[in-house]
Amino acid sequence: MQETGSPLSNSKSLPEKREEITDQQVLIVGGGHVGLSFALLLAHHGIASTLLEKNRYPTISPSDDRTRRHYLDSRNTALSRRTVQIYQEIGLWDELQSHACRIDSVQISEQGSFGRAQLNKTEEKVESFGQVMENAWLGRKLLLAAQQSPLVTLIDNASVNTVAQQVDGVTLSFSNDDEAENEQQLQASVLVACDGRDSTVRQLLDIGTTTYDYQQTAIVGVVETDRPHEHVAIERFSPAGPLAVLPLTDPEGDGNDTYQQGYRRSVVWVCPTGEETKYLEDDAHFLQTLQQAFGQRAGKFVAAGRRGAYPLSRVLADKQVEGRCVIMGNAAHTLHPVAGQGFNLCMRDAHVLAQMMSSQVLKGEDIGNAQLLKRYEKARQTDQKRVIRFCDAVVHGFTHPNPAIKLARNMALLAFDKLPNIKPLVATYAMGLKS
Repeated sequence: MQETGSPLSNSKSLPEKREEITDQQVLIVGGGHVGLSFALLLAHHGIASTLLEKNRYPTISPSDDRTRRHYLDSRNTALSRRTVQIYQEIGLWDELQSHACRIDSVQISEQGSFGRAQLNKTEEKVESFGQVMENAWLGRKLLLAAQQSPLVTLIDNASVNTVAQQVDGVTLSFSNDDEAENEQQLQASVLVACDGRDSTVRQLLDIGTTTYDYQQTAIVGVVETDRPHEHVAIERFSPAGPLAVLPLTDPEGDGNDTYQQGYRRSVVWVCPTGEETKYLEDDAHFLQTLQQAFGQRAGKFVAAGRRGAYPLSRVLADKQVEGRCVIMGNAAHTLHPVAGQGFNLCMRDAHVLAQMMSSQVLKGEDIGNAQLLKRYEKARQTDQKRVIRFCDAVVHGFTHPNPAIKLARNMALLAFDKLPNIKPLVATYAMGLKS
């Protein structure tokens, strides 16, 4: 969880809520972006939830947002058009958009090869392909919205100890890390685990995983260039792995105005695991490496902020539903960051489950019904499998050294750029509009 919230007192019992349309409750474990978003989606449908977060939320105030702040050391997320639509549905996008930078076009190429392609919003008749936003800003706004919602109870600094299922509900025990001996219990109709790749709830439920180590590490950070980004996202493939430079807002102009220019860019550089130290500790080497990989497509890379290194692996839960418990977010599927599909896939999962629970409530039926949750699991399989296959195909296809495969992928890029009807189909899937 990013540092995007404020300390909250623990409570042993669920407080009385306003505007509920059901007395059925949902427990959510994991107060990161997916967990908070799911709680807000449920609240939008009048369903109350209690969310437990292992970390302690730092103190912030809504008044802190009056001053725009921009950093060269933040992680960022590319939000698809569908994800933006979901935040619009729950009335949160107006709060988010001041720090969002739209993507008007996407350039795709391979280092040292002839293949290249481009997606343009005008050709595809869309207002943008998505928005890029700092994780810290997104997390701050999600948490403030959850704090202000009468249908969301937040409990931070809480470690889950046990999960037990009954015929008509789920019981969860947890401890405050400051008072580990004082165990507390919560009960609800259903439990949704959004507690990350190493999910505690998933382990307590004895749900296994299928894991694949890409033997790659992502170097993630923010850079500045001497050329404005003009809302262009650049996807570049190198022998080391896939790279991306995405447009960001900055103090001199967020790039969302015709008369403003943006010079900050989010960068994801993938290198073989074991080589990350030199990219983390030496700014000049990092900038020079980016320059060699991207050429002049982004202009000159002139500054780099603090960077983080994240080993890459694919982790898939063997199942996403166990009785009245649902596994969601990175706990269900942790993917390679290529094409920025992971978080957007999680948001589509959350949106579908919230809608299905809302329909169940309107019919006066149990939101934790095992058959309902299994229908959710089945309904999401096609979208999830498609995204997983796509990410793996891109990673393996563009890193394979065989000359014949290299020629084939460059011909494929040219075909993608020139043949009719292919671009609209790919763009629709990438934007999350057809899942």
